[in-house]
Amino acid sequence: MTIPSMNQQYRLAARPIGMPKPQDWTYAFAPIPELADGEMLVKVLYLSLDPAMRGWMNEGKSYIRPVGIGEVMRAGGAGTVIASRSPRFQVGDTVCGGTGVQQYWAGAADDKTAGFYKVDPASAPLPKYLNALGMPGMTAYFGLLEVGLPKAGETVVVSGAAGAVGQTVGQVAKHKGCRVVGIAGGPEKCDFVVNELGFDACIDYKNGSLKDGLRTHCPAGVDIYFDNVGGEILDTVLTRINLKARIIICGAISQYNNTTPVKGPANYLSLLVNRARMEGIVVFDYADRYQAGVVQMAQWMKEGTFKTREDIVQGLENFPETLLMLFEGKNFGKLILQVAEA
Repeated sequence: MTIPSMNQQYRLAARPIGMPKPQDWTYAFAPIPELADGEMLVKVLYLSLDPAMRGWMNEGKSYIRPVGIGEVMRAGGAGTVIASRSPRFQVGDTVCGGTGVQQYWAGAADDKTAGFYKVDPASAPLPKYLNALGMPGMTAYFGLLEVGLPKAGETVVVSGAAGAVGQTVGQVAKHKGCRVVGIAGGPEKCDFVVNELGFDACIDYKNGSLKDGLRTHCPAGVDIYFDNVGGEILDTVLTRINLKARIIICGAISQYNNTTPVKGPANYLSLLVNRARMEGIVVFDYADRYQAGVVQMAQWMKEGTFKTREDIVQGLENFPETLLMLFEGKNFGKLILQVAEA
């Protein structure tokens, strides 16, 4: 393969206020450096677009440092090694890691920030390694099992149920013998959650009362709530939790583009009354155990008892508007940007 001389990248030009705007990005061209010993060059095929990316653009203390102004936008990706001067990876290896929003990634093969690892595209289509077999899947798997501690017969509610994390949470909960109720926006997504993913019910928060839906579908209350949304939905679910309930805070997509202070839970005293626990999940805390989660979900996929859905958009040049789909509720399933053909 001919090694390219130039790379196309999206760099963060400004800290967004509210929804990211075109002027918050720079579409840059940069030369691809000559590789030194221990380095490799990866051709990026797919990028994972995740709600967490919005938080990475903000300045301030968080679980990971913010993307710097002028830096390539952080993103997980999957690609092919097209040049290598490292014994860890060979030309032709398929890898996943922190590629950033660009056509090519070049650097040390053992770069801990990028965290590249080999995957087998013959075992599962590559986009699935950015979904259930990647960061969203590991977030769902360890968040539910390690923080939620589900028991057979308990009622689990998950918001963003048709999204990358939500669809996995619900299916893992079903495998553990729980009753699972999703929250999603629109009849098409709710039908998918129930009829394709096997949830027991799904509440369409865009068409009807969430409070009424919870009364109907969770008559015995909520034992575990896996929250991807925050805001009013979190507040409403807190009114229905049971004694010793567990609330898992994974994300708050309803709040990420606020230009006013983040809205916290007004009904937090329900935690006191019900002696409940609310705890955050950051997937990187479980990095040394990812393989166990991947093996389990790959086995469920092989058995036909676990399904995923990916929403794939073509073209690196479409990154800015594609990212906004996450915050406008336009994606259906795990949002992925295809950068190139394999």
